[in-house]
Amino acid sequence: MAKKKTISTSDILTMYMDYVLEHHDKPKSVYLFSKSNNFEESQFYNYFGSFEAIEKQIFSTFFDNTIKILQASKDYQSFDARNKLLSFYFTFFENLTANRSYVIYVLKDCKKDLNSLAPLSGLRKSFAQYISELDIETLDINQENIEKIQKKALQESAWIQLLVTIKFWLDDTSAGFEKTDIFIEKSVNTSFDVLHIAPLKSVIDLGKFLFKEKMHMN
Repeated sequence: MAKKKTISTSDILTMYMDYVLEHHDKPKSVYLFSKSNNFEESQFYNYFGSFEAIEKQIFSTFFDNTIKILQASKDYQSFDARNKLLSFYFTFFENLTANRSYVIYVLKDCKKDLNSLAPLSGLRKSFAQYISELDIETLDINQENIEKIQKKALQESAWIQLLVTIKFWLDDTSAGFEKTDIFIEKSVNTSFDVLHIAPLKSVIDLGKFLFKEKMHMN
């Protein structure tokens, strides 16, 4: 069989995801992976240095695809930070849902500690940059050092919030993942309400929702 002359980054990502889902395991070597997909091993290294790099790129691609969709929306451009973040969440989790089998395979054994999972490291960096560009309003303190601390704390808390939502989505068995949609709306609204020192109604609503879900899952 003739070898393929050219392949792209997207081709390799798709081939890798398909391989993992079909074999329930990672490829044993780049040689076997390239051979099974009919391209030269050397072409693999034009794009990636390892399978671990592919896994990182897959989650970064989920993020990039989400941003492309949002930036193409005129409505999104007019949104405030809260609604931009809500739009991001709903679109990002649509991307995850479209690839749920692969995401579950990669994350299933690490649900208790997603923060240390290597495949999410690229996503973490991109998401932190996204949060910084939203210009989310924080306390107005005219000291540069404190403002830097606030910015870093905001990025870290937003990342933890995203991980918690991914964990919730992984465990969600509701039709159309409607409980995840509810969780996203409540958690994002709560985070902004706390930032603006608003009434605690959103905090209480989120607490009640989580308690009911915990009792139901147990």
